[in-house]
Amino acid sequence: MFGSKQFNNLKNKSDLIFQSRFLKNLTMLERSEFLQYCHRRQYKENEYIYYQGDPGTGMYFVEDGKVELIVEPEPDTQDEETHSYVIESPESFGALSIGYELRRISSAKCLTDCTLLGFFKPDFETLKKRHPTIAVKFMETLAMIAMKQLEITTRELKKASSAERAFSLQFKTYMEPEQE
Repeated sequence: MFGSKQFNNLKNKSDLIFQSRFLKNLTMLERSEFLQYCHRRQYKENEYIYYQGDPGTGMYFVEDGKVELIVEPEPDTQDEETHSYVIESPESFGALSIGYELRRISSAKCLTDCTLLGFFKPDFETLKKRHPTIAVKFMETLAMIAMKQLEITTRELKKASSAERAFSLQFKTYMEPEQE
């Protein structure tokens, strides 16, 4: 019926469907439909998926293998320490690049041979046209992630400087016109 490679691919994809925290607010049918828009990519051990500072073009789901997200210190800061985080299936990374024009805040490097499912901005545009309900749920998840990150960042900024400084930065970006 299925060869072992086909069976493993199907099993890995079903693991993503059932276990992905990113997709948890979608029904099983919606998850399956969403994953139809993803593209399977193979990467070798030590290969970079993208680099810190690159334009964000999409997100990735780890189907198989381990990926290290590496945050290098900015050249104009006093921080000299590199930070990294290791993720594996069924986790995902890079999601905010779908809904927002952001540059990558980390590099992504494969610690092992990896199989990833990529979901890119053009895929999201197609999803919006064909399945607007799924697209809205996807954007709700992105908004929730962004808000949690803003809350954590604001809390840490308040600790490092002051509440006034943290909130003035928030309102400054809100009140000033966008700069291209």
